[in-house]
Amino acid sequence: MILPNGAMVAVVDGHNLLLFRNMTHEPGIELSALPAPALTKGHSGSGVRHRNSIANPDKAHLLEDDFAATVCAVLNRAAVASEITELLIIADARTLGEMRQHFHRSLKERLLGEIVKDMTGRSRTEIEAAIRTA
Repeated sequence: MILPNGAMVAVVDGHNLLLFRNMTHEPGIELSALPAPALTKGHSGSGVRHRNSIANPDKAHLLEDDFAATVCAVLNRAAVASEITELLIIADARTLGEMRQHFHRSLKERLLGEIVKDMTGRSRTEIEAAIRTA
């Protein structure tokens, strides 16, 4: 994949958010880490699953869905404010599926693509390699 200069990359799983910006010109990829935004918890995910503990005893999945929705809210605000011009999202399948349900139209317009991989525990060079091969 060719990543334009200045494009933002969000690497997400159910617990972590890493943000990068591509700092070199095409076709090169050189990611620079960005500070993590303050995430305000309290979203309720997609609301697809039942919320009582009898129907869904696995609260870990609910917390992961809430985190994905919170990350999406931050990205949506940045897209609406034109702080994001181009965005690539790298996330595991479950998190990405939850995030897609919360994409604002402005974010969808700026989305360059999605890579379905869990890369939050990987180094910057491994993330860059995954983008090159996508």
